[in-house]
Amino acid sequence: MTVWLQPIILLCFLLNCVDSLAPFPVLQSVRYNNSFRLTRVTRTHVQMLLKKYKEQYLENGHFEDRSRHLKDLPLLSTDFYSWLELSDWERLHAAFQDMQVYWNKLEWQRKQLEKEDRRRTTVQSTLLKSFKHIQLDLRDLLSQVSNQMSYINSSWVKPTSPTMQSSFKQEATSEIVWDRRVEGYVILRDLDLYLTKLARDFLLLASKTHS
Repeated sequence: MTVWLQPIILLCFLLNCVDSLAPFPVLQSVRYNNSFRLTRVTRTHVQMLLKKYKEQYLENGHFEDRSRHLKDLPLLSTDFYSWLELSDWERLHAAFQDMQVYWNKLEWQRKQLEKEDRRRTTVQSTLLKSFKHIQLDLRDLLSQVSNQMSYINSSWVKPTSPTMQSSFKQEATSEIVWDRRVEGYVILRDLDLYLTKLARDFLLLASKTHS
């Protein structure tokens, strides 16, 4: 066993040395591309969950309501030229804050589902697992973005893990069950669109490291 262990340790050491000696732009480009890929995977998971959510929770797989919005979700529309002029730090910091909002929203919605699941048997446990899976994806993205911010600004300190915020009290105590369910749809619908926007950010960041 020792014979196999030594080459593995040596390989890990060499990989760390290569990483530390690689040019900064190359490393950042790799990290941005990794984040881009994870964003696309997360978006696929969101789309799959949204489909199941409409079928199992709204009981209408073709449900659409573009008129409904939640005011405390991140804005999806941006001015193209203002977006181009953002610094790398501003872009990453905005992404970090926006993903925290979505993590909190998913946490709130998952807790609502758990309450509903105690009262009705039609809600599938797979929905709860899917919500948790997407939260884990977002947590990984948050960690990657935080590390990228640290490379740009060494004074950046990663906040503690996202937690539920008191700003959700009004929505969580809503007396209209249907509205609560539609809010879950809106969260997933907008998260799908937001991840498209985030993927575009990572592509731009990766391309800038080659210029």
